[in-house]
Amino acid sequence: MSKVPRSFRLLEELEKGEKGMGPESCSYGLADSDDISMTNWNGTILGPPHSNHSNRIYSLSIECGPSYPDEPPTLKFISKINLNCVDSATGVVKPDFNPIKNWKRSYTMETILLELRKEMAHPSNKMLPQPKEGETY
Repeated sequence: MSKVPRSFRLLEELEKGEKGMGPESCSYGLADSDDISMTNWNGTILGPPHSNHSNRIYSLSIECGPSYPDEPPTLKFISKINLNCVDSATGVVKPDFNPIKNWKRSYTMETILLELRKEMAHPSNKMLPQPKEGETY
């Protein structure tokens, strides 16, 4: 079984992200539409209800390196967040976060964004005190 080339895979993800074909709770797209390498992306997660993240919109930067999708992207929150899987000083999603640590080629940027949202709703995270809205790293 042959592997889909990086550029084709990223074009698929771009199309899905631009057309809003995924869940409404997260979105993603190229940071710069002129970026022919499709390396730098922006992501957004709507905080889950019934948590301290409710009614918040979190922004992230996503970097898909040259080995993506064989290797996971690097994600960094721009919006400050208190979450166990995020480095509190830098906003970087820690490499031991499950979908990154156990990365599979079939995973996408959407996979990680949805898993981060699930993590926000997890009992160990959902009531953690959060920074003021609008604060950034």
